[in-house]
Amino acid sequence: MLYRLRQRLSNEGGFTLIELLVVILIIGILAAIAIPSFLNQKGKANDASAKELARTAQTTAETYATENSGSYAGLSATKLNELEKTIPITSSSSNAWVSAATGSTTGYEVTATAPSTGDTFKITNASGVVTRSCTGTGGGCNSSTW
Repeated sequence: MLYRLRQRLSNEGGFTLIELLVVILIIGILAAIAIPSFLNQKGKANDASAKELARTAQTTAETYATENSGSYAGLSATKLNELEKTIPITSSSSNAWVSAATGSTTGYEVTATAPSTGDTFKITNASGVVTRSCTGTGGGCNSSTW
């Protein structure tokens, strides 16, 4: 029995130091490729949140005009927040917010800002013609449009 135990111990092999170092090197290379890709996703998510907020502000601006005989005059970020309580109007490090909103008798302009990238997404309605523009370099702003 003692003979079998000694034979089993002498036959067991393990990984050499070189093999372990190669595996660690491969894992390190894969992590170096994957981590920047994952970090970029947060910026894209924040930009998407700001776009959604701009669209919500657009709908709320239309509601404001409906309640004011078709005029957007007097529209502001505060008015948007009064009509729709879910629209944040103060800057935050974790959530998008409406950074500007203005109105005239025939149109309006609302701007939402993404927290981590600082990208701004603007919707303008000038006499019924709606345009979307953006400023910044985040994943959601390509060629100044969205």
